[in-house]
Amino acid sequence: MKVTDIIKNSTSALFSFELVPPLRGGDIQKIYRAIEPLMEFSPPFINITFHRDEEAFRQRSDGIIERVVVTKRPGSVALAAAIMKRFRVEVVPHIVCGGATRHKIENELIDLNFLDIENVMALRGDPVSGQRFFIPEEDGHRYCNELVEQIMQLNQGHYLDSSIVGAVPANFCIGVAGYPEKHYEAPNQTVDIENLKRKVDAGAGYIVTQMFFDNEAFFHFVALCRQAGITVPIIPGIKPISTAKHVEMLPRTFNIDIPEQLVQEIRQCKNSEAVKQAGIEWAVAQSKELIAQGAPAVHYYTMGSSDNIREIVKQVF
Repeated sequence: MKVTDIIKNSTSALFSFELVPPLRGGDIQKIYRAIEPLMEFSPPFINITFHRDEEAFRQRSDGIIERVVVTKRPGSVALAAAIMKRFRVEVVPHIVCGGATRHKIENELIDLNFLDIENVMALRGDPVSGQRFFIPEEDGHRYCNELVEQIMQLNQGHYLDSSIVGAVPANFCIGVAGYPEKHYEAPNQTVDIENLKRKVDAGAGYIVTQMFFDNEAFFHFVALCRQAGITVPIIPGIKPISTAKHVEMLPRTFNIDIPEQLVQEIRQCKNSEAVKQAGIEWAVAQSKELIAQGAPAVHYYTMGSSDNIREIVKQVF
């Protein structure tokens, strides 16, 4: 079932969560162990992140330094199929512009369509390490709205090979990302929301936001979106702080602010368990207020661990 239909047919707020594929050579059982504690709460869908290939320099046995392509994490298509086989839940694989040509993207979408997967999350992706700016692949997409347009073309039965006649159309529901504190590349929030509207106008059916820790930022963001004519569901994204390092790491990595009150609470914690508990309590309060103010769902970023998410969901849903 499409995410938009799940939201439309629900009589109460929902929760979803996001998983990171295991490292290459890793154990898929770790993913299953992260999912299982949350299944008793019947999550309607699970997002699966995608990680583009990277380049690295390595020394050969003859001493020559060569540049190699490194795939650190397998693609999301296979993991989506594995999760669907083991659990009765909809999956939302991420499709990313970075590192992909239009042809490669179309092949991934065809594979997902063959698996009867109806939902995808369309993202531009970040620049690779060492790049200051995002550089698309040759014959790739520079902006996410272009990716959304390609998916919508497939939904209409239009493939890249124009000689294909009578092609069966796909049926994807497309999610896109929104940024309550604006994307770091946007000069201001007005321009950022204009860019978001381009994605929605291209065919996106709903929005999931970047993590935030101040609900007022989300409420202001939603109000600006509605003023701009964006009417699709907007799902807030929440990441509970679980280690003291998150106070410094998350703002640097995701260009977000952490409220002073939360920073002080974390600094006063005596040990790692107290930090995790403080993060859970903050996320519970966030979630309850978001739902009370009409959020159709709350999306949780697990980053590989689900024990704190389970506690949050247990108290909220």
